[in-house]
Amino acid sequence: MSRHEKINYVEFPSLDLGASKRFFAEAFGWSFVDYGPDYAALADAGLDGGFFRADVAGSTGRGSALVVLYSDALEATLAKVEAAGGKIVKPVFAFPGGRRFHFVEPGGNELAVWTEADAP
Repeated sequence: MSRHEKINYVEFPSLDLGASKRFFAEAFGWSFVDYGPDYAALADAGLDGGFFRADVAGSTGRGSALVVLYSDALEATLAKVEAAGGKIVKPVFAFPGGRRFHFVEPGGNELAVWTEADAP
């Protein structure tokens, strides 16, 4: 697929850059490359991106886009999110074609995780 005019990189604001890095490393196995004290590029996340230190974070309640991750085992992923310090803001619910939940990571960003309807 051509990269021309396709989403190529996602940057997240973070109220606490260190907490965001620890959370995503623990919950999802992402790794980071620091570029100074206020920016960390992420790797192993499925799409390149990074986190930058900010005074605000992303929330669908404030109109932010929602980044949605995929899981083969939704409840196991939910447990990892909670164990790493994520706060569940929408418990698992069904929608046409699957199930998902929303969480807020320690840096303040809301994300979601989904799985197909027939997944365990």
